[in-house]
Amino acid sequence: MLLDPAFTSHGRFLKGNIHTHSNRSDGALSPEEVCRRYRDAGYDFISLTDHFLPKYGFPVVGTEAYRSDRFTTILGAEVHAPRTSLGEIWHILAVGLPANFAPTGENEAGPDLAQRCIDAGAFVAIPHPGWYALTIEDAASIPNAHAVEIYNHTSQARTDRGDGAYLIDQMLAAGHRINLCATDDAHFHCNDAFGGFVMVKAKANTPENLVEALKAGAYYSSQGPIIEDVRFSDDSVEVVTSPVNSIMALGRGSLAVQSREPGATRAVLQLDRLRRGGFVRIAVADAAGRRAWTNPVWF
Repeated sequence: MLLDPAFTSHGRFLKGNIHTHSNRSDGALSPEEVCRRYRDAGYDFISLTDHFLPKYGFPVVGTEAYRSDRFTTILGAEVHAPRTSLGEIWHILAVGLPANFAPTGENEAGPDLAQRCIDAGAFVAIPHPGWYALTIEDAASIPNAHAVEIYNHTSQARTDRGDGAYLIDQMLAAGHRINLCATDDAHFHCNDAFGGFVMVKAKANTPENLVEALKAGAYYSSQGPIIEDVRFSDDSVEVVTSPVNSIMALGRGSLAVQSREPGATRAVLQLDRLRRGGFVRIAVADAAGRRAWTNPVWF
């Protein structure tokens, strides 16, 4: 039987944004103010991931002082190195870096830097692939990445290129076992916060437990809808949500089954058609078009 660790592991769901910027790099607000805004918006945690570049002093910004008994922070950074197949500088999201993570080496390539982040204990995601037209060959050059951003709120707000589903589904179809995540990438120069988040099933709201759960895939991603439960049987999946207009099970290529009923909070979807594709992931959409996604599970 298929199992989704977000709905079968022990713990409670905690809401967080794992891609955020401050004025320690190119964001508009101080780290303290960024943390305050997310805390006041009801988030349980954030990761402040400023650009790890020499012009900013290679920051892994210390946010420990902004933690409380109900809000925590995870140290991280968005790291960069040469070069994608289009000649762009790599963007690699690393959540859970040590404060003393060494600066990028003079001849360090993007995939090597990503692996160094993983070796240092970080959850590593490939951010905003749609924004800079990342190819599947680029993404595959980081074979141990944990996730790809399926949604980046800032990229959507600024350039209409916030969707990464195309890359995720190509990677899954090619057999890469990789998860997905939704983020804000908030810089606060425009209305680019509170639009993409993860709901992480963790034993406690601590950086260590959150990073462990992220690596284990014990989370789902959302723009707003809540996925309350996902239960697989031998031939079907039951999905329970906040009110939505569609509940979908997506597989390889065009393989999909769906239930469309305005205001629905439950659907049972048959999976027989999807088995030959090797994997299934759940997506839901509410009346406003906001989506939520589970990580893929494999037959």
